[in-house]
Amino acid sequence: MARIYFDGATAQPTHPAAADAYAAALAEGWAGPGRLYTLGRRSRMLLEAARQSAASSLGVAPDEVTFTSSGTHAVHAGILGVTAASSEPGPLVYGAVEHSAVLHAADWFERSGGRSVSVPVDRSGRVDPDPLAGIDGASVLAVQSANHEVGTRQPIGAIAAASAGVPLVCDAAASVPWEPVPEGWSVLAASSRKWGGPAGSGILVVRKGTRWRNPFPGEDSSLQEAIGEIDVPAAVAAAASLRAVVAEREETAERARELTERIRETVAETVPDVELPGDPIDRLPHIVTFSCLGVDGEVLLGELDKAGFSVSSGSACASTRLRPSHVLQAMGVLSHGNVRVSLHRGSTEEEVDRFLEVLPGIVEDLRRLAT
Repeated sequence: MARIYFDGATAQPTHPAAADAYAAALAEGWAGPGRLYTLGRRSRMLLEAARQSAASSLGVAPDEVTFTSSGTHAVHAGILGVTAASSEPGPLVYGAVEHSAVLHAADWFERSGGRSVSVPVDRSGRVDPDPLAGIDGASVLAVQSANHEVGTRQPIGAIAAASAGVPLVCDAAASVPWEPVPEGWSVLAASSRKWGGPAGSGILVVRKGTRWRNPFPGEDSSLQEAIGEIDVPAAVAAAASLRAVVAEREETAERARELTERIRETVAETVPDVELPGDPIDRLPHIVTFSCLGVDGEVLLGELDKAGFSVSSGSACASTRLRPSHVLQAMGVLSHGNVRVSLHRGSTEEEVDRFLEVLPGIVEDLRRLAT
């Protein structure tokens, strides 16, 4: 049975551009890029070319871009580096539906003697455009560009305008493969595997004028040295696949939106007692989440897996720990019996039709067994 992959929000299938670039760079860029001998300089040239390419794709300056070992690493370094640069750090403020990487950074900050504040969201998962209202002296504000579970976009431009003077860290991992980055942020984090690049590569962008200091053990002479040694072939592959994805992004996003609209409409029509959280319009094009009343999400995931579908249930970053999604709980919507379908660039109409054909029967059978 051919398997159908619908978990593109976790990781996209490897892009051909990434595979080709990685193979080529592995042969030429394995030496330490900080060394002065010929092989080291060759690695350095590859890394600099990758940085320039990634900067062009993101619309930023090359010297603002740093490659990291993952998207999580980029988030941690971005948030904690900004707080470390403050002489008298105020509270770390973040949206309640942020990725767990942000929540973990906030926990770490608190354990180090700081204070963090979680800002609530509305029922669609959106942060208020003025999230710092009533909060004095914030040292950093962390708000994602769009939610990784329900797809709801955040009003980054309005938030930046209302929060002028407070560095805004934007986790753009979910949106970068599908649309241009928003305006107004100070620090941006992204993850290569979200666009078909290597899992071991992330991107951290720190805008000129933003104060950043190494929050980790080690030297503080430069951001790159603070981040640590870079996997040059992975960085090259990440940049190459990002360039390819950006070139085809508009067409891919349009096709994905048509398919997710079909999923939203058909699930609402064919599955009784179902809730589809998130903004139905102002959202990322490739994500659909729905919750089925009276059905265990993990069991539903297992039955869909048996039927040949790879989907995620609940929080993509917590599903292996069998606990409800903090995102859905913060939104005040049904958090059990939850399935997230997230498409990738190769998802087809036939795959979606097959999913919509088998889903109602699986949900009906599970509800029957639960009674």
